[in-house]
Parts: sequence; structure tokens; C-alpha cells
Amino acid sequence: MTGQQRSRSGHRAVPHTADMRVEAWAPTAEGCIGEAVRAVVEGFADTSKARQVAEREHTATAGTDEDLLVSVLDEVIYRMDTDGEIPLDTEVGTIRDTGEGRSLSVRFRMADADTAELVGAVPKAVALHGLHLRGGPDGWTCQVTLDV
Repeated sequence: MTGQQRSRSGHRAVPHTADMRVEAWAPTAEGCIGEAVRAVVEGFADTSKARQVAEREHTATAGTDEDLLVSVLDEVIYRMDTDGEIPLDTEVGTIRDTGEGRSLSVRFRMADADTAELVGAVPKAVALHGLHLRGGPDGWTCQVTLDV
């Protein structure tokens, strides 16, 4: 991926045996996290005909930006498991330094999962192996594997 390609936001699924692996890129860490959420949802659901049912907020506090990414994806999985909801859209606030580490607020526009078409295996957990969220001169990239 060239610097020019990476400076724009985007995401893709990466072939991975028995799991879901996604890559995302954006000019900012926050944008990269939002792209990762979109990549994960697209990996198992077509939301083009899904109906919005709620807005949910999630605040993550963690020691590292990578742990913030894990917390946001864990929230997506939790909402699917407990509420039967999946994100239609994700707004990621600014990452802030706090006395406890790093903090991030996220707002999800949620759809009833029953109104989306399943196109893949639903993720069950975020794997920590191979996880990364890093910034560089051409923007931010992240890679994450999810157990399905």
C-alpha cells in the first residue's frame, strides 16, 4: 500500500484460517478504529436493509491505543450477544490522555441484527495475537483477528 493510498480511510478482510482478520487504515487512530468496526461488521453482515433501532455510547479506558481498539470491538461483540444489535455507523471521538491511561468515547447507530443478512460467521472474541494499531508518516494502520 502506498502512502497516498494509506492516507485515505479504508478497510479490508484478510484471508485467515478459521478466524476473521481485518486491516484498516486512516489518517488518525480514531479513524482507523472506526474503519476496523466497519470491516468487522461487513465480514459477517449485509446491513444495507437493516433498520436503526437505537444509539449507544461506549467509553473505553485503557493503557494503550491497541487496548482501546480491543475495547471498542469487544463492545460490538457484546451488543450483538446481549442485545441482538449491530452497528450501522460508528462515530469515534478523540483519544485523550487520562490519569488512568488513554480514553475514547464511541457512539454507535445500532440496527436490529434480525434485519441484517448474515454473510459470514459472527465473531465471538477479539484475539490479541497479531493485534496492532500504529501511526506512521502516512497515517494509521491496524490489524486485528477475531475468533468466530
